[in-house]
Amino acid sequence: MNLQSVVEVPENSKVILKMDLDVPMRDGKVEDEDRLKKSLPTIKILLDKHCRICIIGHLGRPKGNDPTLSLYPVYQTLVSLIEEFQKTTIRHQFIKDIESFESYDVTVLENLRFCPEEEENDPEFLRPLVSLANVYVNDALATSHRKHRSVMLFKELSAYYGLAFISEVEKILIVVHNPQKPITIILGGAKEDKLSYVPQLVSIADHILIGGKLPLFISKTQEEEIYVACLREDGLDLSDADIEKFKSYISLSKTVIWSGALGFFEKEDARKGTLEVARAIGNSDAYTIIAGGDTEASVSHIGVEDKIKLIASGGGMLLEFLTKGTLPAWEA
Repeated sequence: MNLQSVVEVPENSKVILKMDLDVPMRDGKVEDEDRLKKSLPTIKILLDKHCRICIIGHLGRPKGNDPTLSLYPVYQTLVSLIEEFQKTTIRHQFIKDIESFESYDVTVLENLRFCPEEEENDPEFLRPLVSLANVYVNDALATSHRKHRSVMLFKELSAYYGLAFISEVEKILIVVHNPQKPITIILGGAKEDKLSYVPQLVSIADHILIGGKLPLFISKTQEEEIYVACLREDGLDLSDADIEKFKSYISLSKTVIWSGALGFFEKEDARKGTLEVARAIGNSDAYTIIAGGDTEASVSHIGVEDKIKLIASGGGMLLEFLTKGTLPAWEA
């Protein structure tokens, strides 16, 4: 695989930049800026090349035009971060409808998911924007497993990929092409669709451990590779026996991939399983990749985030990449 880096973008280009703008919000303000900060080096490269940038992305899962999910507050935060990172002011604008952006350094377009055509991959959607640009840069790996219109624009323009995008892809490819064995994959959280990946993951992993809410959706199995947690009596967390079992598998592994909290993490008394597993992974010498907001929060809580090889930007993307070995964001 040879993804063209943003460093190769020609000077003075008019660029559509896809970013991960789906940030945590509270009371109409950005609560966590980390996803935005990941793309600042990519934006700097483009601005230093005197490019004009139109940033596209989404926030949440709106049903039509929902003012509470407008990207305007994200735009305000992002512009401040860019100016701080660049150490200079920039000409910027926020637009709700597609219009020329060449008079501004940075333009941010309103939430793409206000329009159903985005998720339907309607070829007419964003066509006016495509006609104004000559370069497309994707720095949003988290949504690159979805065949949405903003992901598939790479087929219509000279396509490049952001620094954060490429860095994350390279770390996942190590597991796809040359993993250290034994491999343990831990699945948690509440999204039942994760279980659809299990038949394919069995051919990759030596052990698959299933916790969170997922044991409620799957019957116990006779397959040696799969351990389905019994959970404690109220079903809100791993049992003590589950925790010991998970820790035992982790201690024997050379690669550990973990997606999703292993209990109802929002409840203080249902965090034990998640935190104990986070501690075990942090103390492991294995090549470790984790994904998911609560999963990330648990390793931060324990203080072992620096020991994790990769905190992946999305759990669905990670599982799709592991099982398919590629993603729609670049495959022909």
